[in-house]
Amino acid sequence: MGQIRSCSKDSYPKVPEASLRATVHASTAAIPAARWNGLLPATNGVPDNPFLEHAFFLALEESGCATRRTGWQPQHILLETDDGSAVGLMPLFLKSHSQGEYVFDHGWADAFERAGGSYYPKLQGSIPFTPVTAPKLLVANGDEALKRALLTTAETLCKRLETSSVHATFVPEQEAALGAGADWLVRHDTQFHWHNQGFSTFDDFLETLSSRHRKQIRRERRDALADGLTVKWLSGPDLTEAAWDAFYEFYEDTGSRKWGRPYLNRKFFSLLGQYLGERVVLILAYDGPRAIAGALNLAGTTTLFGRNWGCTRHVPFLHFEICYYQAIDYAIAHKLAVVEAGAQGEHKLARGYEPTITRSIHWIADRGLRRAISDYLIRERASVAHDQQVLDHYTPFRKGEISQ
Repeated sequence: MGQIRSCSKDSYPKVPEASLRATVHASTAAIPAARWNGLLPATNGVPDNPFLEHAFFLALEESGCATRRTGWQPQHILLETDDGSAVGLMPLFLKSHSQGEYVFDHGWADAFERAGGSYYPKLQGSIPFTPVTAPKLLVANGDEALKRALLTTAETLCKRLETSSVHATFVPEQEAALGAGADWLVRHDTQFHWHNQGFSTFDDFLETLSSRHRKQIRRERRDALADGLTVKWLSGPDLTEAAWDAFYEFYEDTGSRKWGRPYLNRKFFSLLGQYLGERVVLILAYDGPRAIAGALNLAGTTTLFGRNWGCTRHVPFLHFEICYYQAIDYAIAHKLAVVEAGAQGEHKLARGYEPTITRSIHWIADRGLRRAISDYLIRERASVAHDQQVLDHYTPFRKGEISQ
């Protein structure tokens, strides 16, 4: 564990009796779960986003998925007062590549290295393998001074380790604005999210769509299960090792086709079920007793987060049914406000998922690289904004029914 001195008490009027110190932890296990989780946004004591929980990071670490060996060396920054009270946390990794991030900077790395620089290692503030918007500057009381201290400490760590940059990906709009104010570069992209307008049934949702799209979705749902397939939602004690075995077969097939090899191993899913089983929503499609397809979701206090999908047999429209329509059914049944359906995928638009801006912030140490990236991001943000306007025009909602 390394240690960096942070700003003095004069910079933090809310803790006038003590200075702050920042410690850098080379493992999730080095930070007690209660200290970590005590800094998370929560509702009635339940963390709002399960991907931020200590247990999720610990499962990635204990399974060997996010470790030094895989190029994800934890460098978590913990801010404490001199009396030992934890007041801020930034989950951070020292990375030797740009895999598993979903915010693509390979072009930046290539340009810098062609110019004679070394882009790797870099520091990455993210939830590994998870394109879910969530705060990365974790401060229980929301104190912006403490959040700025986390950014400053990350910059200091970048200089001390002689890395090229620090990146915080899939951050909320407020953190992006805070980063911009601290001279970090802001990047935009697009995902597709479904919004619950207080629906009681799936048919209530369909009534907000144009007639053509209502008919299309009803046909897709009917055809997906036409051969007598059944669907189950599994959580908690229903997450047996047999269920995980089936899902991992699906995941492994999809992962090998997309990335060459899956990012997550079989042990991770067992640990996920053990540590966060009540937050897991595993949706499986069965042909008789045999599962043939599935999608992994995690439930937050207001949002259902869709993550991984796979199948062992192609069935027309089954992907849409398991990943999108069943997720909507679950959100309506459990009164969740949003379904985040993962990265990319304009095909989600026709199925009631609306284009949503995602944000990341970047601190680049080299001035020349920073200037080039800054110029590029100005053009990229304009392009994303234009695409957003175009996509909004093609949402499937009836006129006057587009949600805000």
